[in-house]
Amino acid sequence: MVVLYAPSDFIDCDFAVSDSSPSYWYEGRCLESGHRLRLPRTSISEAIAHGLMQQLANNDCYSHEGKMFGILLVELPNGEQRVLKAFSGLLNGCSVVAGWVPPIPGRDEVALEEARTLAQLDAIKQEILSLKQLSERQQYETLSDEFKQQLQAMSDRHRHCKHQRQEKRQQICNTLTTEALTIALEQLDEESRQHGIERRQLKRQQNEVLQPLQQLIAATDTRISELKQQRKALSRQLQAQMHATYSLTNFLGRSLSLQQLMPTGLPTGTGDCCAPKLLHYAATHNLKPLAMAEFWWGASSINQDKIQGEFYGACAERCQPLMGFLLSGLIPNPPAPFPAREGGVKSLSLSIIYQDEWLIAVNKPAGLLSVPGRYSDRQDSVLSRLRHLLPDGMALASVHRLDQETSGILLLARDRQTHRQLSQQFQQRQIHKVYEAILSGVAIAEQGVIDLPLWGDPENRPYQKVDWQHGKPSLTQFQVMAREQDYTRVEFTPLTGRTHQLRVHAADARGLGITILGDRLYGCCAVTSRLHLHARELSFEHPQFKKTLYLKAITPF
Repeated sequence: MVVLYAPSDFIDCDFAVSDSSPSYWYEGRCLESGHRLRLPRTSISEAIAHGLMQQLANNDCYSHEGKMFGILLVELPNGEQRVLKAFSGLLNGCSVVAGWVPPIPGRDEVALEEARTLAQLDAIKQEILSLKQLSERQQYETLSDEFKQQLQAMSDRHRHCKHQRQEKRQQICNTLTTEALTIALEQLDEESRQHGIERRQLKRQQNEVLQPLQQLIAATDTRISELKQQRKALSRQLQAQMHATYSLTNFLGRSLSLQQLMPTGLPTGTGDCCAPKLLHYAATHNLKPLAMAEFWWGASSINQDKIQGEFYGACAERCQPLMGFLLSGLIPNPPAPFPAREGGVKSLSLSIIYQDEWLIAVNKPAGLLSVPGRYSDRQDSVLSRLRHLLPDGMALASVHRLDQETSGILLLARDRQTHRQLSQQFQQRQIHKVYEAILSGVAIAEQGVIDLPLWGDPENRPYQKVDWQHGKPSLTQFQVMAREQDYTRVEFTPLTGRTHQLRVHAADARGLGITILGDRLYGCCAVTSRLHLHARELSFEHPQFKKTLYLKAITPF
């Protein structure tokens, strides 16, 4: 079965590298030597991944479910370069698919148990779906609405009658006396009592009709909860069996089971991700890894905010803990150049452009999150890396954020007071920011101000759009720097700090009407290695020195 491909199967033979600097590092420490080992995601590996995306887009069988895909650029013993490709989990229900790297060894040993458990899980799933579609649920909703309408109509009628009784009481008190007045008032009181009886009778009828339905629905929900717990237990049992048999091999030729590598417990799906599959296959076939890239393809996941075509790093819970072992045997990477003051970080794939005892400014690479995300595979970020490596890292707090695919200056505070003071400057628009971007077209205007309110649709996150009713005020100044063939280099100065502000103001027809190069979320179709948006300059008053601090990070494109 062919699993090794020529790079030319994915990119043109004359592909030129525009930027050789890695946009992300897969990294870990060798369990034996303690050396820090790193494997990059480079522009070449991203270009190969884009080529694979085009192949996936041309085949309907890859669009049925969303999942992670990955490629690994390797070197053969004779020096030739080849490409491996892998998918996470199962592809259309299959673990072995022609042309793709096979799963980690061990699955065949539990194949029968896996098939039996998967059949049980499917039966549980079908029962849960059936219980969720219980006809009594709709019946309860319909009857409940009908009773609400009846009660509302009765309340309206009783309110009207009460108003009439009040007028009658006032009238008869002015016209009748003694016995006639007493009789008339008793009649009005009796009418009021009858209305109370009528209301209680309708509520009693409501309870008699709805209570049995409520009890049935509650019992059904309890059963659904039990089935979900049963499903979770079966999944954990199967995973434990798999983890005990799955065996990973590194570039030292050593093999360990997943259970041995992570004895304290493994999340569901450990060993089924792209990175472990690719690295294990390379290690067992004498292939030298050069660069790797993983991306999401297909529909967005239910519990994760993944976007089709976006690159992602090693997931924090399942892949990252294995990286040190998987990369063992590769030549250790030398410490990255790092212009830091005394007491700073000595080896980190981030470039610190300024730091003192109160704050730190980093030149964030494209592809790395500013702060950890909500889910387990979105934990790698500037903040989490610095927290891990700086002596005072746990006190760090990000003052603002950059989009994952945007590069440039990110400011962090080293104590609460500094964070509060800098945050206040951001809120009061006292911090001056300048971005540089390349637009995927030729802009007509030379300069101007874009004033378009932005709103984030909660049903379509993280997408932002112009909305004059719900949107928040958003202002951007722009200045054309140069026009290069079919592209425009632009300088943006955001006067507000809305999510995706520059990206929407560039793409929307009421703004510049041209997407930023590489911005697939807002409609750019050009194949490129990154989003061409860079936070180039940042100036603000230093909270301690009370002097303006001017920072600049050279635009990498």
